[in-house]
Amino acid sequence: MVKKKSKQKAGSNTIALNKKARHEYFIDDEIEAGMELQGWEVKALRQGKANIAESYVFMRDGEAFVSGMTITPLNQASTHVVANPTRVRKLLMSRRELDNLLGRINREGMTLAALSLYWSRSWVKIKIGVAKGKKLHDKRTDLKEKDWAREKARVMKSSLR
Repeated sequence: MVKKKSKQKAGSNTIALNKKARHEYFIDDEIEAGMELQGWEVKALRQGKANIAESYVFMRDGEAFVSGMTITPLNQASTHVVANPTRVRKLLMSRRELDNLLGRINREGMTLAALSLYWSRSWVKIKIGVAKGKKLHDKRTDLKEKDWAREKARVMKSSLR
């Protein structure tokens, strides 16, 4: 039998991660959404020029938008277009998903956080987390658990030598 060669590139499909969101919120559910982008933004994303650390998702008129996401324009790609790196971008989701999110935000007091930006085939997708804010003591507990896991792994590694 002949195996077909995979057309996957070496490396990850992830463009940007929001590590701060996992620290600040309890993530209840994750949803994938498409994004409405301009041509220069896609070219910049192919070069990895994105930052979603300060971004958040909000609902307006029954539609979802992401704000605070920065896509740094390339000098070569945006000579004829006035590029706004922090513009508000519309998220592409089905009506059922939008209604579900709107209900959860209004009823349960949840918020929406952008978790990661990645390629799915040739499309840019954003992973949105339905989240609830953490209190300070919850953050401290998570840090203690993470430190303990790191310390435990270090001790186990040194004991095996």
